[in-house]
Amino acid sequence: MSQLILIRHGETVWNRERRMQGQMDSPLSEVGLRQAQALARRLSKLEFKTLYCSDSGRAHQTARSVADVTGHELKVEPRLRERHFGVFEGLTGPEIEAQHPEAYLRFKSRDPHYVVPGGESAVAFRDRALTCLIEIAGRHANEVVVIVTHGLVCDIAYRAAHGMELIARRDVELVNAGLNHFRYLDGAWHMDRWGDAAHLDVELTTVT
Repeated sequence: MSQLILIRHGETVWNRERRMQGQMDSPLSEVGLRQAQALARRLSKLEFKTLYCSDSGRAHQTARSVADVTGHELKVEPRLRERHFGVFEGLTGPEIEAQHPEAYLRFKSRDPHYVVPGGESAVAFRDRALTCLIEIAGRHANEVVVIVTHGLVCDIAYRAAHGMELIARRDVELVNAGLNHFRYLDGAWHMDRWGDAAHLDVELTTVT
């Protein structure tokens, strides 16, 4: 059995502006920086073996705050990146709808095989993220691993643990800098806790 704690990065400037980030990037906001510091304090009290993160700036910045406090080496894994949203990236919802109306309608249909121009489908993203998480779990049997990544990577693990199809709507929120506890055992995902934000003050918790 492997225990994986998946963590969405701290709030970013684009989260606050409600812009699609995907594999583009924006820095942590002031709130996000405080979330990362609070996360580091929380994880300093937790015994874990290895610290992984996406190579996107916002995840790396969050994870670096943790590593500076806990002393862990930071293992950067590009496959932990967010889903690639192609031409939508950097735009708000209304801007996407206005500039790419046909693509927007296809995207809103939740077709898991649809590829946003220049991006990747939900199926391709799921396969990339799950393959990476399974490989990490295989390298760390009987260990606790912390992974600082992105909201939709956490979502993929949630779906795997609950047997949810990609087209189904998730009924829980993605909390910036929240802890999501999973176990991977005999080829199956199990979720123990979701959105644990006890280390965050109410005003620091964002769900964009």
